[in-house]
Amino acid sequence: MPKRKKLSLWRLFLVLIILLAVLGFFSFLGLVVVSLHQMPAWSMEDLDPGSATVLYDRDGRLITRIGAENRESVPLKSIPPVVRDAFIAIEDVRFYEHPGVDLRAIARAAWNNLRGGRVVEGGSTITQQLVKNSFLKPERTWQRKIQEVVLALMVERRFTKDEILEMYLNRIYLGEGAYGVQAAAQVYFGKNVSDLNLPEAALLAGLTKAPSLYSPFRNPEAALERRNLVLDNMLKYNLITPAQHKAARATPVRLNPDPRARNRYPYPYFVDYVTEELIARYGETAVFKGGLKVYTTLDPKLQQAAEEVLADARYFPKSERDANNLLQPQAAVAAVEPNTGYIRALVGGREHTHKRSFNRATMPPGRPPGSAFKPIIDYGPAIEFLGKAPASVVDDIPTTFGNYTPRNYDGRYRGLITYREALTHSVNVAAVKVLQEVGLPQAIQFAGRLGFTAFDPARDGLSLALGGMTYGVTPLQMAAAYAAFASNGIYAAPMAVTKVERPDGTYDEFRPTRTRAMKPTTAYLITSMLQSVVERGTGTRAALDRPVAGKTGTSDEGRDAWFVGYTPDLAAAVWLGYDQPRPMPLVYGGSYAAPIWKAIVSRALSGTPSRSFSVPEGIVSATVDSKSGLLPGPYTPPEHTVTDLFAEGTVPTKADDTHVLVEIDPTTGLLATPYCPERVVRAVVKLPYSVPSFVEDYEIRMPQGFCTAHREAPLPSSAIPPGTSGPPQGGPERGHTLPRQNGSDRAGPD
Repeated sequence: MPKRKKLSLWRLFLVLIILLAVLGFFSFLGLVVVSLHQMPAWSMEDLDPGSATVLYDRDGRLITRIGAENRESVPLKSIPPVVRDAFIAIEDVRFYEHPGVDLRAIARAAWNNLRGGRVVEGGSTITQQLVKNSFLKPERTWQRKIQEVVLALMVERRFTKDEILEMYLNRIYLGEGAYGVQAAAQVYFGKNVSDLNLPEAALLAGLTKAPSLYSPFRNPEAALERRNLVLDNMLKYNLITPAQHKAARATPVRLNPDPRARNRYPYPYFVDYVTEELIARYGETAVFKGGLKVYTTLDPKLQQAAEEVLADARYFPKSERDANNLLQPQAAVAAVEPNTGYIRALVGGREHTHKRSFNRATMPPGRPPGSAFKPIIDYGPAIEFLGKAPASVVDDIPTTFGNYTPRNYDGRYRGLITYREALTHSVNVAAVKVLQEVGLPQAIQFAGRLGFTAFDPARDGLSLALGGMTYGVTPLQMAAAYAAFASNGIYAAPMAVTKVERPDGTYDEFRPTRTRAMKPTTAYLITSMLQSVVERGTGTRAALDRPVAGKTGTSDEGRDAWFVGYTPDLAAAVWLGYDQPRPMPLVYGGSYAAPIWKAIVSRALSGTPSRSFSVPEGIVSATVDSKSGLLPGPYTPPEHTVTDLFAEGTVPTKADDTHVLVEIDPTTGLLATPYCPERVVRAVVKLPYSVPSFVEDYEIRMPQGFCTAHREAPLPSSAIPPGTSGPPQGGPERGHTLPRQNGSDRAGPD
């Protein structure tokens, strides 16, 4: 029998090794096949994700970028060699030598990781990182690694090394929301990538390993250490000289001092508004990926002032609590530049909860403007169409118009007063009478020239005189309308963008849309009246150390509080109220909205020289009777004259004939009879109706009857004044006067 061979352990081990190798090879081959089969399709769009749209302020300074990522792609020629070398030194020093995969780097990384007992180094090339960030998921699996290698080889065959490096430098994430070296240069240093020096370039390159860990904003010591490691590598691979290395290491880290650099979403309500405008014109793809450069009208100083004031609880009434919540009124501000319509600031709420949130400054539905609408719907049309003037007279007595009975906010009635006084003290009955005289069609036509088109005359009726509107208005509409008064009657449609530039160099430029809304004289007369509101009326809390014109507004039960005002340089509207309208006790336009307006505008105009409103041609001054609006007549007392402004050609030519002389018994205050031993002569206003006793007309009220205290002893005929034989037939005439001036500078409700 043949001898059996003994089983060799070494031979068995070798067979097992071979079997395992074969199995491993076929398993790996199967994994490669599966990986290739499941490899994602790719295209040029994947390698070039596009650039965010960049927004600039009025002075061309960066505001922010809007898009899926904060990215601005730049060509490789705009990236300095020092920046390219810094990234190559720390990420892939053999970039220009390998075919997309560096086997030497992989072996070195494996050895170093084995020696360190943990992953301390990666072997991925720049090309591999590009395809990983462009096509693959971030998961760490063998399948993904195989796909990464294959795709890297394919990309290297399709593109040149410089093209790959350009795509990589424009795509790499460098922390603080910045994608690509251009966005990172803006965030960290406030400059373009083309202006970076060696220490700055090394700091950016050092961020690639762990952007959050090495952020100089959050961990300056780690960032400095990592920057110096990049510099050491650059010296090691002869990319810089020893002198450059020494000087760069000795340079401290100097970051962008602008706090907005880390805020990817500054001035959110303004940015929201511009974003919506751009999407409506260019579409979402162009806005979020098209790399547009958008030059806006934003004034950062004014915008920041508005945001800070609205965030300050001291300017608002105390919080109220209902069954479930702590309630605070909301607020909104819009500011535009007269004559151009440029939107200088826009704040749509006291806080901004998420991107493209509800903007109360611009979005419908609007809110009732209250008395702030009077210059637009009442007095402006009366001056424009009827030739009225600030000294024109309106009768403030209780009046019912069909089923509508307006009331004055303070319960007072002032009798015959001028337009100026009626607007200064926000007299409601007078405003309704002015609108009735103008007529709704003409008033709505005038308001339409100022940007207001959403009217329902059948439902609103004469309540429009007091800002009672079905559809309401927005702060931006109000600011733009008042700006027309400031610019001598030119209405400029509000605009936030002046220029949009595309990556190919083509651009769209936008100019103000300006129309003549009213005569220059009408605008100036309204401005003059609104200056009185701020100087001595309901808007005194908005007064500045420069000329200001404006008007308060409060809707029914204080549900909305407004102040809209302007200087020659700026027009702004402030609104307060709840999103779900509810009464705000003791909240008026003059008590809260006016101080907010003052706080914002005073900060915005600090350092701006004060100047007066320009007076157009055709403005003249004249003295008239304040009870009739006519020239002083023979019986007009001096205290019933007023000197005011008129449009040329509207100064009255007829003399006052409403004042008459009557004799009054000084002891009883009644009309004197021939039996009264003493009599005084007084000028009173002759009216065809009786005036209620509560109307404030103390100076010129016709006594309510004849004296009956002196009948027993008839006077001799010599004591009876010539031409007086007894009580006039038909009873006494009655009249009323302008009330006494309050004299208080405290802003009251309206």
